Amino acid sequence: MPLKKAGREFKACCPFHDEKSPSFWVSPDKQFYHCFGCGAHGTALGFLMNYDRLAFPEAVEELASRAGVEVPREAGAPDRDRDSSDALYELNARVARHYAATLATDTRAREYVAKRGLDADSVERFQLGHATSSWNDVLRRFGGNDAKLAQLAAVGLVIEREGGQIRDGERHYDRFRDRLMFPIRDARGRVIAFGGRVIGEGEPKYLNSPETALFHKGRELYGMYEVRQSRAKLTRLLVVEGYIDVVRLHQAGVRHAVATLGTATTPEHLKRIFRMVSEVVFAFDGDRAGRAAAWRALQNALPEVREGREIRFLFLPEGHDPDTLVAEEGAAAFERRVEAALPLSEYLVRELAAQGDLAHADGRARFAELARPLIARVAPGVYRELLIGRIAEAINLPATRLAELWQAGSAAPARAGAHESGSTARRRAQPRARPRGAGRRGLVGQAVQLLLHHPAAAANVDGGLIEALLQVDEPGLPFLRELLDELRALPATSTAQILERWRERPEGPRLAELAAEEMLVTDTRAAEREIATALERLAAGARQRRIDELLARSSEGDLTAKEKLELQWLMSAKAPAAPARERGSEPR
Repeated sequence: MPLKKAGREFKACCPFHDEKSPSFWVSPDKQFYHCFGCGAHGTALGFLMNYDRLAFPEAVEELASRAGVEVPREAGAPDRDRDSSDALYELNARVARHYAATLATDTRAREYVAKRGLDADSVERFQLGHATSSWNDVLRRFGGNDAKLAQLAAVGLVIEREGGQIRDGERHYDRFRDRLMFPIRDARGRVIAFGGRVIGEGEPKYLNSPETALFHKGRELYGMYEVRQSRAKLTRLLVVEGYIDVVRLHQAGVRHAVATLGTATTPEHLKRIFRMVSEVVFAFDGDRAGRAAAWRALQNALPEVREGREIRFLFLPEGHDPDTLVAEEGAAAFERRVEAALPLSEYLVRELAAQGDLAHADGRARFAELARPLIARVAPGVYRELLIGRIAEAINLPATRLAELWQAGSAAPARAGAHESGSTARRRAQPRARPRGAGRRGLVGQAVQLLLHHPAAAANVDGGLIEALLQVDEPGLPFLRELLDELRALPATSTAQILERWRERPEGPRLAELAAEEMLVTDTRAAEREIATALERLAAGARQRRIDELLARSSEGDLTAKEKLELQWLMSAKAPAAPARERGSEPR
């Protein structure tokens, strides 16, 4: 981004919304950005996650690679493993360039690309290529010795002949032959595998790389890297079945299309999708195979559906796939079909209704029994209740009654354990613990904000003041104590470090808001004094409230000998706080 110096900070036009005058500010001291126009804010990691749409681990890897540092691995993964992976990524990249160069010079392959309506920009953007009909083209170019041959086998580009037979002096042969090649890239744009579409006649029509150390087809989606690179506002993903469908849709302007890699949509796919967007639309052919694939997708999606997420199903006209349909009617008409796709609840009801006659009781009972195990896979919550309501509506039964009947059916075999439900009910009846906040904008909030903007100040906070906070009962104070303890045990050098440590915790969003606010205290020494003053006032306030409480009870003659001693101690001018009582021994 074209950042311009503005005092101690930098400014630019915000990349997250349209503006003509800059309201996007970057603070080198805080390692934090904030837009005063749209409210976007975060760290360098957050920027990559929002702008390049990377997941957190991928953003860490990207920044680490730019900075030239190693990312610590769990269980201390050996350096040689990382070096080996880097070599495999590089091999895939070189083979992809080779396939691209082959496509540029092969007349038959270029004619096929033109016939499918793919333009030069799409070919370059998706790095399309061509594998020749040779059985050993890649083998001979990239497998010059045993080590290189082992690498080709490790990424699935060559296959060992059955029984280790040798033919024409070689034990291996190329996996991909006479195919249009689609490099499959991860979130960082590295080639992790290939998909090949046969040119002309042949089976299988599509052939993918096998599972390797780099490639797990149940996690990856073709086109996800290109979706992330498109700067259009992303609100939904469209999941289709073919690689050419993805390329053709992107070419037409439908830049939110991805494809599964020769497998049904998995829960892992959905988890990745819902980290980026709140809505997914599955597009399937309207034939029997398409309907079967849609039903599998629905079953896999059920554990991931909940309020705030939307899953819908689009069935294409007979004889069409996304590639041919968008070419025939254009992107605008195709997008209207996407907008009108069936919600999961309606598709579920439609499919189950097709298996029985809802005009009579037998058919409705069968419908309810078919729906029951499916609904059981949905996480408890608002969405599940609404889904039960939709099922109940279809069979003309009150939703509460249907839920009761299902619950009774589930509980019937477990009558002997009924006492457990009572204990569960008692647990539910207990009041929930008050959630700790990241600090209200009183003394607690001021101290939190000072620590956030000046984390080095934590090192010089008096330990006695921190100990005194144990006697203070204020909203947000447990969080303040934990923040102080953490910064003293593990110092942070910037605001951004604190934000990343707390990213996934409930207080994270509030901390980010506090980080975006202007701070009048700009000096760490001044911040230390302000924090000490806030903690002293918190302790003094707690001490005075305890004194008032004990005095009120003393006037009624209700004090124990221990409480009289405590009151005497508290009223001593030297006492900074209440003497340490046994925690939990007396009600507060």
